[in-house]
Amino acid sequence: MAKILYTGINQLVESQDPDSSLLDISLQNQIPHLHECGGNGRCTTCRIRVIEGHQNMSPRTAIERETAHLRRWDPSIRLACQSHINGDVKIQRLVWASAEVNKLQLETIPDGEAELRSIATIFCDMRDFTRITSQHMHYDLAHMLNRFYTVLGDPILMNNGIIYQYVGDEIIGIFGTSGGSREKNCQDAVRAALGMQYAIERLNRFELKDFDTKFRIGIGINFGRAFVGHLGHPKHRQFTVLGDPINVASRIQGCTKEAGATILISNSILKSLPKDSLKIGKSFSKQLAGKDFETELFEVTGFTKPDMNLELQSSLDLILQNEERFAMRFYENVFVKAPGVRALFKNDMAAQGRLLTHMLGGIVYSLSRPEYLVMGLKALGKSHERYGVRPEYYPVVEEVLLETIREELGDMYTPELGEAWKQALHFITEQMTNWKAEKQTEHAGA
Repeated sequence: MAKILYTGINQLVESQDPDSSLLDISLQNQIPHLHECGGNGRCTTCRIRVIEGHQNMSPRTAIERETAHLRRWDPSIRLACQSHINGDVKIQRLVWASAEVNKLQLETIPDGEAELRSIATIFCDMRDFTRITSQHMHYDLAHMLNRFYTVLGDPILMNNGIIYQYVGDEIIGIFGTSGGSREKNCQDAVRAALGMQYAIERLNRFELKDFDTKFRIGIGINFGRAFVGHLGHPKHRQFTVLGDPINVASRIQGCTKEAGATILISNSILKSLPKDSLKIGKSFSKQLAGKDFETELFEVTGFTKPDMNLELQSSLDLILQNEERFAMRFYENVFVKAPGVRALFKNDMAAQGRLLTHMLGGIVYSLSRPEYLVMGLKALGKSHERYGVRPEYYPVVEEVLLETIREELGDMYTPELGEAWKQALHFITEQMTNWKAEKQTEHAGA
């Protein structure tokens, strides 16, 4: 029997199955362990560091060797989905939350040189920062700024972006460092900007009212080719983006106050997206600083059609602000509507609840990486069947999740939000059950 000690949470588990990967063991013991691609070795979110017991680890698979070479891993870092054990090990999960996943893109950025990459850039600035700093004590100001950075950073991370810099009261987000189509990177950037706008409204309404303060922001978005790399002293290289697109995004943001707009985009963003996909308010031409020509700018007030990703992202923190309560409500409602499901849960329900909210949050974050999400959901469906989940349970789960979400949102619930979650939950359960039909089709074709 092999023993696995998880540092960080100091949890010891045992395994008698040599065919179970370390990821399988984590999930079997209700330990939240990120694995966006479902444990297929296509992503690196399940990575671990082996602290002790290297000799008891299986050799790296071909997938692992290729990944480790690309990302310059040392021998202690392994993919949990590809690793098996034949003795005791001590490990550390390296990616704890979905918000950390975007940082992994930086491993593919060249070291000591720069490459030209097509990126979308968000430049967000807080208005009247000097006045605000003069009105508050230092500790209050630090608290408010931390909340500002958090609520405005989350939409960047949820849309496959990287938080490039915090500069005083400014946040810079980059989209497309790891590739992706021009349309997707620009759409992710616009969705993030709209999410930032909604987030600041909630921050003002719920958290800053006691400080008698309201934050206002201006956001500029631009697209273009820039040099991306890890540059600097050999002993202290930093992720750096150099080029005109960054400067132009800053200049565009500078126009928002004069234009009376929150979000302004360049024509390079507008022409990258499907025609009439954005609600456009004001539009005008402006000669930006350092330019010899005028730049067309457009105010964005929203998407012309409801955007499921945006609706889900904007409500996730409200739904999971009390994760334990959400999970408890969900399982209580499930057991009332489907009493037979109760027999499937023989272990600690608190741990099961943590798995539920971890999974739900992870899925919303993964919407910006659909190629991984679909694989992950199919793998989740396979594992649920092994645990005894039957197809007839899925409609009940959809119904109860929607009820629980409505209860948690309270007066923040809207029909549009409900429809978005309905579509998302149906998509999730559909993918979780589709793997079996696909397998049957493959066998029939063979």
